[in-house]
Amino acid sequence: MARISVLMGIYNCAGTLVEALDSLYAQTYQDFKIILCEDGSSDDTYAVAEQYAKSHDNIILLRNERNMGLNFTLNRCLEQADTEYIARMDGDDISLPHRFEKEIRFLDDNPEFAIVSCPMLYFDAKGVFRTGTANSFPSKNTLIYGSPFCHAPCMGRTSVFKSIGGYSVAKRYLRVEDYVLWVNLYASGHHGANLTEALYMMRDDRDAIKRRTFRARINSTLAKFEAYHKLGIPLRYYPLALLPVLIGLLPNGLYVYLRNFYHKYV
Repeated sequence: MARISVLMGIYNCAGTLVEALDSLYAQTYQDFKIILCEDGSSDDTYAVAEQYAKSHDNIILLRNERNMGLNFTLNRCLEQADTEYIARMDGDDISLPHRFEKEIRFLDDNPEFAIVSCPMLYFDAKGVFRTGTANSFPSKNTLIYGSPFCHAPCMGRTSVFKSIGGYSVAKRYLRVEDYVLWVNLYASGHHGANLTEALYMMRDDRDAIKRRTFRARINSTLAKFEAYHKLGIPLRYYPLALLPVLIGLLPNGLYVYLRNFYHKYV
């Protein structure tokens, strides 16, 4: 029986899905299965996934009747997971070959941690343009400032994800779903860690940070207020919840500068 279920919500990624899946089959650790759920794409994503699944017997392929969003889709995948661990993967990214080997070794050796993640390499058609960093052992206070874990390259204990109810599907958490997931994890008494090595490549747009909607920034602020209350964060930190909205009001040039140096805030 496989030890890892890879959860993949796939949407409009027909042109990149094969490369993403190939990166999983290039892993040095191969004891996994893949649970794909197609989320009402307008391109050929489902056809690509279906063709790939026909030649790989460790793939479960699901399909939503219409576009439901990533959280709903990942919850459908989570329902199918019956392995010790789950891992995340997006349909337009690349997992580097030693990712699973190093993440599962950490979780096997450190049962006190519920999840492990790692920094990411951000790339586009021109190549890698940014390398992320990570706090090795985030405390609940790290959540004051933002998400301490990259969501896409994380691996965690299936029992813990299910015990906290999986992913929230509330509309007020749109674009901040991973932050809410980590808050719920810590509020339940669990902890996570980060490896220091970048083991995942995220396909990104160099200008994407400029296009974050103001609605998403409001959602981030509201989620932080709720998180501070849930985690018992002292009231003196509550003004920091306003940072996403305040930074969104800055001119683009200053915003990009701050993003490069203080990305945990934005």
